[in-house]
Amino acid sequence: MAVLKVKFTKTKRDKLAQILWILNWVSVVSGIILFSLGLFLKIEIKKRNEVMAKGDVNSVPNMLISVGVIACVVNFLGGKICYDCSDANKFSRWKLIMLPYIVCTFCFTFCILLGALMCYTMRNELEESLYLGLRDAIKFYKDTDIPGRCFLKKTVDMLQIGFQCCGNNGFRDWFEVQWVSARYLNMASKEVMDRFKSNVDGKFLVDGVPFSCCNPSSPRPCIQYQLTNNSAHYNYDFLTEELNIWMKGCREALLDYYTAIMRSIGIATLLIWLFELSVLIGVRYLQTAMKNVLLRGDLQGESDGWLLENSFMETAKYNINIIKNLGKANQISTVSGMNDPNINVQNTNCGKSNITAKSIPAAS
Repeated sequence: MAVLKVKFTKTKRDKLAQILWILNWVSVVSGIILFSLGLFLKIEIKKRNEVMAKGDVNSVPNMLISVGVIACVVNFLGGKICYDCSDANKFSRWKLIMLPYIVCTFCFTFCILLGALMCYTMRNELEESLYLGLRDAIKFYKDTDIPGRCFLKKTVDMLQIGFQCCGNNGFRDWFEVQWVSARYLNMASKEVMDRFKSNVDGKFLVDGVPFSCCNPSSPRPCIQYQLTNNSAHYNYDFLTEELNIWMKGCREALLDYYTAIMRSIGIATLLIWLFELSVLIGVRYLQTAMKNVLLRGDLQGESDGWLLENSFMETAKYNINIIKNLGKANQISTVSGMNDPNINVQNTNCGKSNITAKSIPAAS
């Protein structure tokens, strides 16, 4: 029994073909939108590439870009097919192509759905990439005179100012690394040498943060050094006073930023998937209706269209059997009892029985 069978008249088939022709061109535009969204996300990720570890963070934008390009090609072809389906004679040349086209388009729409879901599952990979990338960027913040790292100080400072954040997880991350270059330290100073000696790794660690962590909206001048020393500042209590530096970590700030972008892209991709799926359903109805009208031979008469010719279970079993039998067509079975039925069959005399074979004369 056919699934969701609908009866179409000649007028309904023509209108369906015309509507699908228009919708396929709209789908070409949706493919361009998908491509643009993927390109936008790729550029946004590349902007902060210095503070991200290498990983699979580009899988989502690459997926959207690929799907967008395929969408333009597939829907352009679909528009041509639907335009020709308004004429039964022109449909004949697409008759053998339409079913493979529908199957390929179904796989393509599944890729769109996969891309939308990836936008919501990318958060963990992005968080790990940001954690490792920011950790290394903070670690090499002081290396302003080393090739390959000299840009990190500016990158981190601009990041902290732009996203109003400090450190990786928070401002205390700066307490654990030497972020002041040794070229700016007075090695003759006893205080500096004591700090070097007090640390087992021989680093100059301070309870301070770079200037880019300061909150310019604070009424009090920024306290960026000796944050935990109450006696170093007038009328200051580290435990009770609200610090005038950014409290949010840059990993959290960047993660919120990219999550908001991917959430919006995910919603747009889901809407495009629903639209593409509706167009695909329409094309399937048009294909079956035109196929049936050719079988009936009455091009002006009514015909049935459906999504599946048989039930879901029957269609699934049929396709499973096709997959199981792939490659078995040319194999000869050697199982007992499965011999060739033509073996050991007695020959029948068809014609004259006692025919004397002519001998071939020997060469002289």
